[in-house]
Amino acid sequence: MKIIAHIHTDFTTKFGIPRQSGLVESLRGQIVFEPAYRNMDVLRGLDGFSHIWLIWEFSENKRNGWSPLVRPPRLGGNKKLGVFATRSPFRPNPIGLSSVRLERIEWQTVNGPVLHVLGADLMNGTPIYDIKPYLKYADSHPTAVGGFTEPIEMEKLKVVIPEALRSDIPTTLHTTLEEVLANDPRPSYQDDSERVYGIIFAGIDILFKVNANLLTVVDVKKE
Repeated sequence: MKIIAHIHTDFTTKFGIPRQSGLVESLRGQIVFEPAYRNMDVLRGLDGFSHIWLIWEFSENKRNGWSPLVRPPRLGGNKKLGVFATRSPFRPNPIGLSSVRLERIEWQTVNGPVLHVLGADLMNGTPIYDIKPYLKYADSHPTAVGGFTEPIEMEKLKVVIPEALRSDIPTTLHTTLEEVLANDPRPSYQDDSERVYGIIFAGIDILFKVNANLLTVVDVKKE
């Protein structure tokens, strides 16, 4: 397996990354190819597709061994399910699959052609092994059944960022940050209204508390 590219995103740590691709479509990412693949011919025809598949490596979750059973966070971290019935990053082979929107292709840069994508659930610097076009007629299954995930409530949190703190966050990031926080970055088994959590987004440390379905940003610190 050869690494063909790396993706650049605003997430420098794992905490806070959306649990699935497309949940926060405004999240931007840039895919920069390795020198051996900086050839415009490898992308010929890709600009006709609205979405693409990324096959990538869970580079921050490498382990020597693996377990046939894992604890999905969305089930509270208590119930065990088969690893192949989940999207857990702890797998026999640390490979991830994400569907993202292809916003545009920047054909000529100092790093060769660069793909600009939206909705990626990847950490900054994640290695990418392959890119394939998303095919609506084959990849979309409107009647698909979601197994154990269907009963899980995906209610989004209400997000409050006090005006005194908003000025410390670039206005171009306000909407995307609010969408990220609304998806509740916390593990499902943590529900302490007094605990202060933090995510690092675009080089900014965002500290917040959650009480019931209300998330309040309590401090903003630049790295």
